[in-house]
Amino acid sequence: MSGHLAVVTAADVVDAELVDDETTGAELVHTDRDRHLSPETVAAIAASAAASTRRAYGADRDLFAAWCDQEGRTAVPASGETMAEWVRHLTVIPRPRTNRPAGPSTIERAMSAVTSWHLEQGHPKPNMRGARAVLNAYRDRLAEAREEAAQARQATAALPPQIRAMLAPTDRTTLAGRRNAALVLLGFATAARVSELVALDVSAVVETEHGYDVTLYRKKVRKHTTNAILYGTDAATCPVRALRTYLAALAAAGRTDGPLFVRVDRWDRLAPPMTRRGRTIGDPSGRMTAEATAEVIERLAVAADLAGDWSGHSLRRGFATAARAAGHDPLEIARAGGWADGSRVLARYMDDVDRVKNSPLVGIGL
Repeated sequence: MSGHLAVVTAADVVDAELVDDETTGAELVHTDRDRHLSPETVAAIAASAAASTRRAYGADRDLFAAWCDQEGRTAVPASGETMAEWVRHLTVIPRPRTNRPAGPSTIERAMSAVTSWHLEQGHPKPNMRGARAVLNAYRDRLAEAREEAAQARQATAALPPQIRAMLAPTDRTTLAGRRNAALVLLGFATAARVSELVALDVSAVVETEHGYDVTLYRKKVRKHTTNAILYGTDAATCPVRALRTYLAALAAAGRTDGPLFVRVDRWDRLAPPMTRRGRTIGDPSGRMTAEATAEVIERLAVAADLAGDWSGHSLRRGFATAARAAGHDPLEIARAGGWADGSRVLARYMDDVDRVKNSPLVGIGL
């Protein structure tokens, strides 16, 4: 995990040593065997989080440590006063990319990054009462000013009508077009996160009487789910037909194993080599990245002139919304999509449907 300790006290030096790890920065490793974490164990703990989370947390921790250096404060362990001052700093200092202070959800993530950093280093969580009060006041101020940042941004749900519009102009005679259609329809049918989708291998897809069974590893809940992919009523948006066509195209190109979703260049070449300054980059097998998959979804939505905030998460949210609107049980939706029991995120998606369908205004005689 990226990040470093801003200040090491004399007491720390007595019973600890600084181990310089080129991949993580300087980490505090205690010589007391009961409190010792090897660099390998630190790396294993870090690997338990999604790659995107690790990157975001690493950046947050680096910024926090740099601010502590500048302010003459200790980053780990941090006092409650330090946390409150830091959160207030985040609410007023513009970020370079947006020229605005961070939004509440971004600050929440940064707070989680620092509190989890403490736990990884063997310290209790810092007192967050003051920091939480500062953040609550910031939320109130944004809401009263009608600022867009007052509400957390959510990906627009890709529902079947939007998916039809996204795929209508896709040229499915090309390998890229077949891949994109299969990617969108399978992503929706499995409610997959883009990282889960690109992790699929051809071997995870098994043809059955009902269509396909697709087994995904849901990293956030640390479970495999086997999703039944059924025939659709519309051939243009049938995930079974789209997947079968794409698998046949892969086989014709000589690919019958390895990653399911692979890079295709503008000349429709499969898994072309990528280089930067003469050095080979990217997965040598041609596996797509989560970022590239998200770009495909966004690009298709923009090309279809669909309004909204489109991202790789649009398919996952669309599945939850459409399934709930069709009357499916929340527990079955959660199991199919790999959500944790009682997931607040899933509840929020289904609230979009339930707030109308189950409104107390229904049937009261207005």
